[in-house]
Amino acid sequence: MAYGLRSKRTGYARESLTRAPLHPKIGDMTTRTEGLPTIEIWCREMGGTWYGAAACGEKLVATSTGSSREEAERVLNGCLPAGASTVSREERAVFADRIVRMLAAIEAGDESEKRFELAPEYLPERAASVYRLVAAIPIGYASSYGRIAEAAGAIAREVGRLMASNPLYPLVPCHRVVGSDYSLVGYRGRTSGPDLDDKLARLKAEARGFREEIEIPGARGLAAFPVERVLTKAGGEDDRSGQLGLW
Repeated sequence: MAYGLRSKRTGYARESLTRAPLHPKIGDMTTRTEGLPTIEIWCREMGGTWYGAAACGEKLVATSTGSSREEAERVLNGCLPAGASTVSREERAVFADRIVRMLAAIEAGDESEKRFELAPEYLPERAASVYRLVAAIPIGYASSYGRIAEAAGAIAREVGRLMASNPLYPLVPCHRVVGSDYSLVGYRGRTSGPDLDDKLARLKAEARGFREEIEIPGARGLAAFPVERVLTKAGGEDDRSGQLGLW
């Protein structure tokens, strides 16, 4: 997805907690694997980093990065549902090579070629819609759990759970999702400590000096704001406890 941006001043969306859950199954993937297609797994090295991709056909189930093949495979396998049938592929494949190049480009700050499809057998549509919306948030911007929930027809806490178990990093930049008051809220399922520091560092590295909110084209009206607002909030906040209530 290549994103053309247009400026938009918006108010804050109310973060409704009354809508139905995203999906009756546990987590962001189906837990029933009987009869589902085999997941193909690729791991490739590019520029000193290892990238992993799990897919059915040419539709992604999960992605990963790591400093070694073992780390990329471990992270990738940890994103898959228990009992899923998998097969490792070593042969060259146009699809795998394209995905690895895309992941490497994203890690280098180039998201212009971010195009992918998700496997519906493993990623139910409502969860997939959240992941697609978050994937559309461009560098230099962030959006809130509530705004994403409103666009996806979900609830903010469910968006938070999906971000905590995100199986599609770096395609889905979960660090760009924050509270409605620009608080960091959580990262990797934790709400304090080094993980939040890492989230803040990632956002600092992505700051581009943008000033206006934007509406992201093709993202169901989802609006995003400059990450500088999050950085300003973090700079004046000493106690991050209790942020879960901001979802």
